[in-house]
Amino acid sequence: MEGDEPRGGGSDSLSVKRKFYEIDEDSSPMNGSSELYEVAQTRNTIALLETGVDKFGVINLLIKPIPSSDSPKRFIICLAPTVNLVKQHCCEIRAHLNLKVEDYYGAKGVDKWTSHRWEEELFKNEVLVMTPQIFLDALRGGFLKVEMVRLLVIDECHRTTGNHPYAMIMKEFYHKATDKPRMFGLTTTAAIRKDQVSELENLMDSQIFNPQGQKGVDKFVTKVKEGPVFYDPAPLCRLELKDKLRTSHLKFDASLLSLLQELEKGNCQDVEENKFKAYQKRLSADYHDILHCLDSLGLICAHLAAEICLEKISETETYNECSMVCKEFLSDVLSTLGLFLQKEKNSVDLPQDNPSAVISGLVSPKLQELFHLLDSLRGEMQKPCLIIVERIITAEVIERYVKKQASLGYLYVLSLIGNNASTQALAQKMQDSFHVGKVNLVFITDVVEEGFHMPDCSCMVCFDLPKTVCSYSQSQELAKQSNSKSIMFLERGNPSQRDHLYDLMRRQVPKETPNQANCQDLKENGATVHDEPAPKEQSANKRLRQLQVLDKNLLQCSAKEKAPSSKSKSSASAAGSKKRKELHGTTRANALSGIWGENLDGAIFQAYKLDFWSNISGDAYSSFSLLIESTLADDVGNVEMSLYLVRKYIKASVSHCGQIRLSHEEIVKAKCFQQFFFNGMFGKLFVGSKSLGTKREFLLQTDTSSLWHPSFMFLMLPVETGDLVSSATVDWSAINSCACVVDFLKKNPLLELQVGEENHCNTSSGQEGTQKKETETNLIHFANALSDKNSIEEIVVIAIHTGRIYSIVEAVKDSSAMSPFEDEASLEYATYAEYFNKKYGIVLAHPNQPLLKLKQSHHAHNLLVNFSDEVIEKKEPNVSNVRKTKPNIHAHLPPELLVRIDVPRSVTKSIYLLPSVMHRLESLMLASQLREEIDCSIDNFSISSTSVLEALTTLTSAEAFSMERLELLGDSVLKYVVSCSLYLKYPNKDEGQLSRERQSIISNSNLHRLATDRKLQGYIRNGAFEPRRWTAPGQCSLFPVPCKCGIDSREVPLEPRFFTENMTIKIGKACDMGHRWTVSKSVSDCAEALIGAYYVSGGLTAALHMMKWLGFDVEFDRELVNEAINRVSLRCYIPKDDELTELETKIRREFSSKFLLKEAITHSSVHESYSYERLEFLGDSVLDFLITRHLFNTYEKTGPGEMTDLRSACVNNENFAQVAVKNNLHTHLQRCATVLETQIKEYLMSFSEPDETGRTIPSMQGPKALGDVVESIAGALLIDTRLDLEEVWRVFEPLLSPLVTPDKLQLPPYRELNELCDSLGYFFRVKCANDGVKAQATIQLQLDDVLLTGDGSEQTNKLALGKAASHLLKQLEMRNISRKTGNGDDQSSMDIKLACNLSDRETPSSDSVEMQGTVVPVIGPINMKKGGPRGTLHEFCKKHLWPMPTFDTLEDKSRTPFEFTDGNEKRTSFSSFISTITLRIPNREAVMYSGEARPDKKSSFDSAVVELLYELERRMILTIKK
Repeated sequence: MEGDEPRGGGSDSLSVKRKFYEIDEDSSPMNGSSELYEVAQTRNTIALLETGVDKFGVINLLIKPIPSSDSPKRFIICLAPTVNLVKQHCCEIRAHLNLKVEDYYGAKGVDKWTSHRWEEELFKNEVLVMTPQIFLDALRGGFLKVEMVRLLVIDECHRTTGNHPYAMIMKEFYHKATDKPRMFGLTTTAAIRKDQVSELENLMDSQIFNPQGQKGVDKFVTKVKEGPVFYDPAPLCRLELKDKLRTSHLKFDASLLSLLQELEKGNCQDVEENKFKAYQKRLSADYHDILHCLDSLGLICAHLAAEICLEKISETETYNECSMVCKEFLSDVLSTLGLFLQKEKNSVDLPQDNPSAVISGLVSPKLQELFHLLDSLRGEMQKPCLIIVERIITAEVIERYVKKQASLGYLYVLSLIGNNASTQALAQKMQDSFHVGKVNLVFITDVVEEGFHMPDCSCMVCFDLPKTVCSYSQSQELAKQSNSKSIMFLERGNPSQRDHLYDLMRRQVPKETPNQANCQDLKENGATVHDEPAPKEQSANKRLRQLQVLDKNLLQCSAKEKAPSSKSKSSASAAGSKKRKELHGTTRANALSGIWGENLDGAIFQAYKLDFWSNISGDAYSSFSLLIESTLADDVGNVEMSLYLVRKYIKASVSHCGQIRLSHEEIVKAKCFQQFFFNGMFGKLFVGSKSLGTKREFLLQTDTSSLWHPSFMFLMLPVETGDLVSSATVDWSAINSCACVVDFLKKNPLLELQVGEENHCNTSSGQEGTQKKETETNLIHFANALSDKNSIEEIVVIAIHTGRIYSIVEAVKDSSAMSPFEDEASLEYATYAEYFNKKYGIVLAHPNQPLLKLKQSHHAHNLLVNFSDEVIEKKEPNVSNVRKTKPNIHAHLPPELLVRIDVPRSVTKSIYLLPSVMHRLESLMLASQLREEIDCSIDNFSISSTSVLEALTTLTSAEAFSMERLELLGDSVLKYVVSCSLYLKYPNKDEGQLSRERQSIISNSNLHRLATDRKLQGYIRNGAFEPRRWTAPGQCSLFPVPCKCGIDSREVPLEPRFFTENMTIKIGKACDMGHRWTVSKSVSDCAEALIGAYYVSGGLTAALHMMKWLGFDVEFDRELVNEAINRVSLRCYIPKDDELTELETKIRREFSSKFLLKEAITHSSVHESYSYERLEFLGDSVLDFLITRHLFNTYEKTGPGEMTDLRSACVNNENFAQVAVKNNLHTHLQRCATVLETQIKEYLMSFSEPDETGRTIPSMQGPKALGDVVESIAGALLIDTRLDLEEVWRVFEPLLSPLVTPDKLQLPPYRELNELCDSLGYFFRVKCANDGVKAQATIQLQLDDVLLTGDGSEQTNKLALGKAASHLLKQLEMRNISRKTGNGDDQSSMDIKLACNLSDRETPSSDSVEMQGTVVPVIGPINMKKGGPRGTLHEFCKKHLWPMPTFDTLEDKSRTPFEFTDGNEKRTSFSSFISTITLRIPNREAVMYSGEARPDKKSSFDSAVVELLYELERRMILTIKK
C-alpha cells in the first residue's frame, strides 16, 4: 500500500485528499497517524478529521493489525449511514486488507433473511459493512449480538443523537452488553457542535480526539466532559503473585503471634501488649494497602507502595522485635514485587502511554486514564487540579510515580493527607504553594475529613468513589464554589459502582435556605437539642467550622442527613409512604426462558405434567405437558391448586416427569399446535378486515417469529389419554390433526372471496354426493370432511369464516341454512344463507344441511379465586346483589363453514384452564427465583416458595392470600432484633438516642432503600391477574397495552420523574413492557413480610439471614450479652428488706442478676445513675414481638385487619398499665415525683368507676410510667435469661392474661360506629367543642325515620367522642342494629374525618333555595364523566345524612353487538346493562328509577343516578345547578 498515490491533486497538503498513513513525518504529532493509532488502541475514540483526510485509510490502518482469533470468532463491523458509503467502505477494505469482507443493505433483501442465512454470512466473513438500520434490526432479531463484535466503527458518528439508528444501537444494546467491543467513531470538525460533545461522548462511551492539532479545536475548549470518566477493568493480576504476598503476610503475622506468646510467658520485655496489637494492625494495613495499589494502580505502583511503607516504619520506629518483623515483611514483599516487575519492565519506557504496559499489568487502566485526563487539561492547569482518593497510600504512590517519570514533568504534586501536620498547617502550605505557582495537582483523601479551604481549581476529580453521602455532597459543593469541573471515575461494566454513585446522588440532601435550616432545631426547655453525630462526623464538622470551609447551612444539611432530628418526620410523599406511587418494572421468571427456538437438531426439555380432576363425575379433562429448558424446584414442579368455575371446581396438579427430546420437525408441529389453539380460543386466527381496509390473512400464514421470545419460551402440549401419572407422552395424533387443519386453512380459497353472486365456496370439493340427497342421508358435510350425523357430538371444530373454535352440542332438527335468521339485532337478514351471503360473501354449497348447535370456547377467566361464594357487598344486602348464574348462549352454523379438528373436546376444556395455572406457576417460579437469590443455607432449614410468594403479594392482587399477616409479624421481628442489637452494641446511649437510631433503621424509607437496592420491587405481585391479557408463547394479544413510559428496558430507574401522588393512578396494571405503578409503602411492607416468612420457616436465625441479605447491620453476639450481664454484676447497691423478693414472687421468676430488676423498677425521678428507660426501650420491642407471635400462631384464619386490631388492643401502654395494676406491680415502682404519685392514685381510683354505658372505657389514661415498668421488667428478664424468648413468654403470658380474643375484641366506640355506619350506608355528623376544661362532643345519625343524637363530655376530645359514640351505639342496639361480627378486615369505604377542629355549625354548608317556605337543597352541576354522577350523589348524601343508594342490575347478551351512543361517541358491545337505583330519603318514601342501557355495569350506575337526580328535581326535592 505504500506505493499508492494520493487521492486528488493540488499542492496544499490540507486540501489534498490523501491516505491518513501517508502524512509527512515532519507534521506535528497530532497530525501523525501513530498518535491516533496509539490512542485508538487504548481507549474508545471519536476522531475529528479535517475534510482533506482520507477516512477510509484511517479505518484500514486501525483494522489491519487486529489479529484473528479461532474461538470464539468475533467480527469487525463498520457502519455507514448511506448505501453509497457502505459500498465505498467495503471496496476500500477489500482492496487494501487481506480480510473477508461483505456489505449489507436493504436492497439485498437482508430484511427477510433467516437466522440460518445470517449464520452462513458470519461463517464466511470477518468484516461486515452495513447501514445502521440493518445492524439494529439484526440485533433486535437476535441474529447478531454486541458481544460478537471486537471492533465497531461508526462513520459520520455525529448522527448519534435522538432516535437515529446509531443512537438506538448504543442505548438498546451497547450499554447493556456484558462484553463491549472497542469503539471507533469518525466525524469532521465542521459537522459537530460544541453543545453536542458531552452527549456524543456519553452515548458512544468514547472520548473525542483531534489528530489535526489546534486547527478547529478552539470550538472544543472544554475537552474534558463533566460527569463520569470510564476506565476499563484491570487485567487479571497473576494469581501466583497474590499467593506469594498472602503467604508472606501469613508467615510474618504468625511470627508476631509467637512473640505475643513469649510476651505472655514473660520472655519478651521490650514490647507492651497494646503496642503489640498496634504492630499487628500495622502489618495488616500495609499488606492491604499494597494489595489495593496492585489492583487499582498496577504492579509498578504496588512496588512503590511497598517502598513507602518500608521507609515509614524505618523512620518512625525504634528498634524492637515487633518492628523488625514488620520491616522483614515489607522487605520480603518488596523483593517479591521486584522480581515480577523486572520481568516486564525492561521493554517499557513510558508505562502510562504504552498499551502493552496496561495489558501486562504494570499500569492499571484507571491510572492510565487519569494521566490521559491530566494531559488533556494541560492548557487549563494554571489553576490547580484536585484529586480525591480513598487511601493515603494512593496519593503518596502517585506523587512518587509522577516524580520518577520524565514525561510527567509538567505535573507539580502536593499531597494533603493530614498525617504529619495539622490541617491548618497543611492548608497554609497549600495556599503558599498555589500563590507562587509551585503546585498544579493536589491529592486529598476526603474533603470532609481534611476540611481545608480550596482556592479556585480547574477540575475536581473523584479518583475513588466517595463512600458516604456527606463526602459526596461536600465534594460537589466544593467544586461548585470554585467554579470547576466535577469528574467521577467509574469502572466500565461495573454495575455496583454505578448503583453506588446513583444511590449517593439520589440520597444527596439539597441545600437549604437559612430559614429552612434554622427550623430544624428542636427547642426543649430553652435549649437546642441535636442528635449526637458519629465521632468521625464530629471531628470533620469541627475542622470544617474552624476553617470556615463551608457555610453554616451546608453543615446543618449534612448533619441532618447523617442523623435526622427527632422532630423531623418523613414527608407524606417520601419513599416508603402510602401517598407516593412509584413506577416499577417486573422481574421475569428465568425458568420460562429458552433458546431452543432455532435449534435445527431439536432440543431436550424438562417435562412437567398438568393433571386436572373435576368434582363432577364423568367430567373429563385432558392432561397437558409443560415443556421448559429449566428444572424447577421441587415445591414448584410438584404442586397442587384449585380452580373455581361457575358450577364446579377443578383440582389441578403439577408433577415432574423427567426429560423429553423433540426433533426439529416435532418442535415446529408443537409450536403450530400451541399457536393455533391459543390464538383460536383466546385471540384471533384471522388478521385484517374489510372495515380496516387491510387484507384478511390466516395468522399462521404470516411471520409469527416475533411472538416467540427467548425470555418467554415454553410449550404446552396435550398428553395421551390413559397415560400413567408418572409419565407424560405427548399426544401426537392431536398435534398432527391440528397441523393438517392448519394446512387446509392455508390453502382455503374462502380467505380471498369478495362479496358477489358468482362466488361459490365449495368447501366439500372432492366429496361424493349431491344436494338433493342431503336430507336423505346421515352424512354431514364439513369443510374438510364427511361425518355421520349421529357421532358429531363433542367434536371440536373451527369456523372457517371467523376463526373461532367451537364444540358441537347437537344437530338441530328441522333446521337448515334456509331457516329464518333468529338474531333480533339483525332483522335485515331473512335466512342464514342470506346472512352469510351478504355479510361474508359466501354462497353455501349445501344449504339444506341441518344447522349445528355449537358451544363457543370461553375467553380466559381468573379461576384462582372462588367468586361463586362471594356476595357483591353493597350498602344494603339485597337478593339481587348475589352473583347470578348466566344462561349459556349457543351459536348455530351450517356444517360446511366448519372445519373438523380431530382433537378431543377435553383438550379445549383443559386449555381454558391453562392461563390460570400458568399464572400461578409463574408466580411460584418467581418466588423460588428470589429464594435462590437470598440463599439461606442454614442446617435443617427450608422455606416453601408458597411462603415467599405470600410475602410478595399485596391485597391489590385480589388473591386469596396476601403479605399483610406476614408483614405484621415481620415488623415486630425486625423491631425486636434491631432493638436488641442496639441495646447491646451501645451500652452508653440513653433511651432517646436508641429510639432515634432504631427509628432510622426500621423506618419505611430505610426499608424502601434496602429493598430497592436488592431489586425487590420487581418481584412484588400487586396487580390482579388479567387472564385476557395473559398470552402464551406464539399468541398474539387481543388487549395490548403499549408502553408510554419512555423506558426501553423492563427495569425502571428510581428517579423522581417516575414518582407521583396522583390518586387516580391505577395500581398494579402493567403495560406490555411490565411497567406498573406501585404504592411506595408496598416495597417496604414486602421487605418486612419476607422477614416474617423466614421467621415462620426458620426462626430468628433465618430471619437474621434475611435481614443481613437486605443490608441490615444486626447481629446477636453472645459476647455482648455476657458483657451486659457482667456490667450489671459489677454494680453494687444495698437492698432494702425483701425489696425484690416480693416482686420476684409476683412474676414467678427469680433473677440471677438482681440489679437488672432493680434498674427495671427505678424511675428517672429518683435521680440515680440508672433508670428503667433503656430496659423499657428493649422490653417494648420484646413484648410487641412475643404478643404478635402468639396472635399469629393462635389465630391462623384471622384476617390481617383483625390481626392488627388484636395487636393494637394487646400492645399499648394503657393495656400494660392495667397489667401493672392487676398484678400489683405498680407498688414496686421506685419514684420520687409528686405529680406522678398523684396520677397513679387517680388512675387506681378510676378502676372502680365504670361509665353508665357499662363499657370498659377508663375515664382517664393511665400514667405512662405504669406501662413502662411492665416493659422494663420484660427487658430485664430478657437480658437475665441471655435472650431466652421462650422463658420470657413463660413468665409474661400469665401476667398479660387474659389476652383479647377475636370474639371478645371491642373496637374503640368511635371506630365501631364508623364501621357500622359504613356497612349500612349511613352517614353521621360530628360536632366538638373544648373550653379548655371539658370537651363536649355531639354525633348525629339520621336513620330512615328518626334522627339519633349521642352526647359525651370528657377531659379530651377523643374521650368525649368515644362517650358520644357509645351512647349512639346503645341506641342502635335498642333498634336491633349492631355491628356484624365476622366481617373480617376493616374495609370502610368512607373517609370521615374527625370534626373536632371544625366549626361548631350544626347544619351542612350546602347551598339551598327557599320555595314556598321550604328550603330546597341545591346540588352542583353534574359531572358527566364516568363515575362523576355517582360522586355527586355520594357527596350530596353525605352532607344531608341520607343513606347511600342501592343498585340492581340486569345484563343482556347477544351474538351480534349492541350499539351505544354516548354523546358524540359510539360504542359496540356484546353485553348490555340496565341498572335500577333505589334511594331512601329520611321521612319520605323511597325513590326508585332505572337508567338507560349501557355497555358496562358502572356506566349503567351513572345513567341511573342521572335519571334519579332529574326525577328528584322534578319532585322539587333538590335543585340542580345548570
